[in-house]
Amino acid sequence: MDFIISFLSTPAILLGLVAMVGLLAQKKSGPDVLTGTFKTVIGFVVFSSGGSIMTAALQNFNTLFQKGFHLVGVVASPEAATALAQSEFAFVTSCTLILGFVMNLVVARLTPFKNIFFTTGHSLFFACVLSLVLKAHGVSDVTAIISGGLILGFCSAALPQLCQPFMRKITGSDATAIGHFNMIGYAASGYIGKLFKKHEQETTEGFNFPGWLSIFRDFLMGVAVIMLLLFYLSALKAGPAATQELAGDTHWLVFPFVQAFTFTAGMSILMTGVRMFLAEITAAFVSISEKFIPNSRPALDVPTVFPFAPTAVIIGFISSYIAGLIAVFVMVVFKFPVIIIPAAHICFFSGGTAAVFGNATGGWRGALAGSFIQGLLLAFLPVLLYPLYGSLGIEGSTFPNIDYNIVGNLLDFVLKVIGR
Repeated sequence: MDFIISFLSTPAILLGLVAMVGLLAQKKSGPDVLTGTFKTVIGFVVFSSGGSIMTAALQNFNTLFQKGFHLVGVVASPEAATALAQSEFAFVTSCTLILGFVMNLVVARLTPFKNIFFTTGHSLFFACVLSLVLKAHGVSDVTAIISGGLILGFCSAALPQLCQPFMRKITGSDATAIGHFNMIGYAASGYIGKLFKKHEQETTEGFNFPGWLSIFRDFLMGVAVIMLLLFYLSALKAGPAATQELAGDTHWLVFPFVQAFTFTAGMSILMTGVRMFLAEITAAFVSISEKFIPNSRPALDVPTVFPFAPTAVIIGFISSYIAGLIAVFVMVVFKFPVIIIPAAHICFFSGGTAAVFGNATGGWRGALAGSFIQGLLLAFLPVLLYPLYGSLGIEGSTFPNIDYNIVGNLLDFVLKVIGR
């Protein structure tokens, strides 16, 4: 069991295996099979390493920002919530994850939803949400596993379909799908962008920067400048003591500089990994689609769309984070039972992706509006299920993703009706 869970929770291995099967089905030579398989694994490891570097830097930013601006509440971060859920309901969650992956393949084979979900970390998060909701209503382990697995498998195949019209527009191809459980939000951002359809050509990538802002024409230089400003703003507001505590042996004024450029380096590494593994997996997946699950496509993590509109990603991060902070203000003013604090790394990946979708249909206006709405949903939706998690002893963190919360709340409502 531990081996299976570890295997399904390691996307690099899973994607490498898929690439190998696809290349063998194409009757490639031994060296070609090894090369394609290893390049897929290496590319995904490079991609994941870049994402991990960026996430660590953004978590430091989040800490400084919260201390500097005295934000107190629950940080919307699925990693911490999953750790708590796994300690209480490990068996149910693990079995739900396994059954969900199997059912994803079955649904893709038998229905028009031809998406194979490979972002297994997010599948684990979703399995936790479903398990917690079901167990909070007193459902038995076996029933919870079967119900949760069926829902997870269906959502893994069906929800990427909502985004596919926009994926075709963004990438110019139907070869890949988005595999990240904010897909209702990304599709919504694409439709919000359509409200600005007459400005579709005024994209985030077409800004004409004046001479003194020419540095922003280079995406990585723009990222570095923006992150420097954000890190120093947070560090100066937090003060020397709080920043030095986080910085360790590094001087507190040097720490923001290092973190900003560490984040930028992580972005560069991530982009390199995306290009490397995406080329291999899409080529290998053709044979799998032809032989086993006709017309299927891999649903991959969101940074696969970043190269198509990198400036939109930064705009989306800032827009969604501001939306999250506005949501905090609203929660305080109206005395919500829990205050959900936006996590910077969630806003970057989710808000940035929403901006890419909005940009594709409505230019920079669509990018701003779509990512702003995404930020509000990431903040307000978790409020609804947080009391349920608290009844199971899962407190201090929560699951922010839009799909988890919409499906989780629907499941909670259905179980309440059945209970009555």
